[in-house]
Amino acid sequence: MRTYSAAETAKLLPYPELAEALAGVLRRMARGELTAPARIHSPLPGGGVLLVMPAADEAVAVTKLVTVHPGNPARGLPLIQGEMVVMDAASGERLGILDGPTVTSRRTAALSLLAAQTLAPHEEGPLLVVGAGVQARAHLEAFAHGLGIHRVFCCARSEQSAVALAEFARTLGIEATVATSAAAVLRDCSLVVTATTSNTPVLSEDVTPGTFIAAVGAFTPQAAEIPARLVRACRVVVDTVDTRHEAGDLIQADVDWDGVLLLGDVLNAGLGSDGPAQGQTGNRPVLFKSVGHALFDLAAGRLALGR
Repeated sequence: MRTYSAAETAKLLPYPELAEALAGVLRRMARGELTAPARIHSPLPGGGVLLVMPAADEAVAVTKLVTVHPGNPARGLPLIQGEMVVMDAASGERLGILDGPTVTSRRTAALSLLAAQTLAPHEEGPLLVVGAGVQARAHLEAFAHGLGIHRVFCCARSEQSAVALAEFARTLGIEATVATSAAAVLRDCSLVVTATTSNTPVLSEDVTPGTFIAAVGAFTPQAAEIPARLVRACRVVVDTVDTRHEAGDLIQADVDWDGVLLLGDVLNAGLGSDGPAQGQTGNRPVLFKSVGHALFDLAAGRLALGR
């Protein structure tokens, strides 16, 4: 059984193809054909946590093991470490071991790409990225490869981080500008990605109707990157029903869940940026909120190992 490095795993998961694989899984999830157990959380010393995420369909089974150790950066070690084992569902034969953090970053960014392809009225950009970590870089790559964006504004807590992200964007052939604040350029951008660890909103409410926002940073009820009034002004689409329990952006906004759509339902119904959905029209900002799911790892495992 082969173990794939982070670089090798990334090559096995090109963003456009991964977005297509995720679309297939989302459609099946929405029809009730695929389910997976909830994430298993096990506490570790020093405030660390072990996360176990299994999933399977008729062809492939995967289990992703991830550890998060807050004290690791001070030790010169990665904050997040992990791997994903991919198995043949019928025989249990181990097909390969993929780099866990790479699977997570790429399938998260590919999911935002799919949402933008499906929901964004103006997918050409410019793009605003708030945050400068792993997810910010992955989203830059995904939107460059999948949407062909040519211009990005980079905004981060530190100017040094924003400059580094802008330099990375230029290696992708994207014209990049460091923004002193998200509010200063928000109205000029038709695509927005928030990928921060902030517990408080990082955007203002001054968003134009044609804006598409992918909010991927907040994944607990206590954290919210998007202000409540902006959430309530948007057409809201989510990746899974787990957002009801994990998406602080939506929970703190006391969102009307009857009006929130699943991306899988949108895909199955053929509704996109131009079509109304359950009384909501395409002339509102679009907020796509994702918190992740083990079945998205399954899609990545199938694509990576040709199953």
